[in-house]
Amino acid sequence: MKLYKTINPACGMGGLAGACLLLAFFVPSVAQAQGRPAHTRHVRDVVQTGQASLVGRSSATQRLNLNIGLPLRNESELDQLLQQMYDPQSPGYHQYLTVAQFTDQFGPSEEDYQAVVHFADANGLTVSGTARNRLVLDVSGSIENVERAFHIKIGLYQDPSSARTFYAPDREPTADLAFGLWHITGLDNFSTPQPASLIRNPAAKGTTTGSGPGGDFIGSDMRTAYYGGTTLTGSGQSIGLVEFAGYNINDVTAYFNKLKQPFSPGQVVGVSTDGSSLSCSGSCDDTEQVLDIEEAISMAPGLSQVRVYVSDTSDVSIFNKMATDNIAKSLSCSWGWDPSDPSSDDPIFKELAVQGQSLFVVSGDSGAYRKRSRYVYPADDIWITSVGGTDLTTNGAGGAWKSETAWSSSGGGISPDGITIPNYQTTKGVITSANKGSNTYRNSPDVAAEANTDNYICYDGTCAGGWGGTSFAAPRWAGYVTLVNQQAATNGHAPAGFINPNLYALGLGSSHGSIFHDITSGSNGTYSAVTGFDLVTGWGSPNGSGLIQALAP
Repeated sequence: MKLYKTINPACGMGGLAGACLLLAFFVPSVAQAQGRPAHTRHVRDVVQTGQASLVGRSSATQRLNLNIGLPLRNESELDQLLQQMYDPQSPGYHQYLTVAQFTDQFGPSEEDYQAVVHFADANGLTVSGTARNRLVLDVSGSIENVERAFHIKIGLYQDPSSARTFYAPDREPTADLAFGLWHITGLDNFSTPQPASLIRNPAAKGTTTGSGPGGDFIGSDMRTAYYGGTTLTGSGQSIGLVEFAGYNINDVTAYFNKLKQPFSPGQVVGVSTDGSSLSCSGSCDDTEQVLDIEEAISMAPGLSQVRVYVSDTSDVSIFNKMATDNIAKSLSCSWGWDPSDPSSDDPIFKELAVQGQSLFVVSGDSGAYRKRSRYVYPADDIWITSVGGTDLTTNGAGGAWKSETAWSSSGGGISPDGITIPNYQTTKGVITSANKGSNTYRNSPDVAAEANTDNYICYDGTCAGGWGGTSFAAPRWAGYVTLVNQQAATNGHAPAGFINPNLYALGLGSSHGSIFHDITSGSNGTYSAVTGFDLVTGWGSPNGSGLIQALAP
């Protein structure tokens, strides 16, 4: 017999605070298996099917860092609010919530959150971080305590597609709480975030019309090609970047010094979301991190801040900090991974949307999606704007937009995670026989920008051209939308927020040609760029101030 602590059922959603008492009682050890299951999946398919063979047990003393996610409250009401918030005909259009308002209406109750805190403590897990919105509780603990808390066994498995081993649970976790948890991030390391396959191939340049060394494009070329004005600089706005390693600010300084362009290191603000290091030196590779910074600032040089959110491993830690800070209204992610459940981040993504925050994610650099890919997500989530790649030609060095074709490596296609098609893609005219999209599953990308291997950056203590990837395209779009948000603020309006519903309505409208550069040539191997929406370039790239005026009238 063992002593266990549990929570009075009155502590469940909507429970009375006064009734939330810890009860202690003796039960047989087998009662552990009667905990409540989480709302999401955790067991990897390769573990469940036996494709990954068990090679041993993880050390009982090894420590894991976990993000315990709690479910939203009143989620159906949140979904209705989001629909109204992004309907231009609704009185609630762009009437965004603050973090406090979101938490009061849709965040887990204080009683439930404290119940999880007590649960962690009772099972020998150390609380390492709390969240204002009560969606996530950060804990750490030994594998022995984690296994006991969630009634699982964490084994070492052979990855069937590589020589590496990974740790993972053998069954779905359960917890002795009066309600089911949403998701527990960190129970496995099967798929760690990777940059979107950054490519350097100087020999494979397209038509080089950039103003950088060797004719390569630099960030300010994108500002000229896609915006073409000078009035909007991103003044008063902030961009948030998702990064899974630190950065060296000297590389960013070197970039702007090399190009003889103004830059203030104070514009870049590092935010460690879980104690991870913000610095990158020695063998650390900061290519992805600094190019994101360089491209974002180049598109909107008057930005108040580029907030670089850093965690070594946890996307939940980063996204939730972006949401609870609610400072950067335009966000960019140039990384991909394979979650155990592709819905696991949706509560946070919905909070970003209801707070008026835009999130741009690379569509990837491996061409058309395969049925299963470890590094597509979150590009196929319905709550983000997926950004594909193009090959841009300008009217001379640093000149205006001239033409654009689809980049052959642009990620795109039908969701390999089986994510259901969102409402904004079901309108007649979006999916056609020409673009070969799905009427059942999410189609990506939504938009695109220059990504060919003809870009110049500084990184890892050096500077070079020949770089490409949708990693360039996402921060460019995030920078462009800060110009939209600046224009909106000038006009007394709210930020653009989650732009997909608006993008698709505009794409189907009569003014499509003055808003987007509609890319109609090129392919990614399976899908071709066609008139209108396609699964290589989405609706296309931004067409000067036309899209700005459409998103910030």
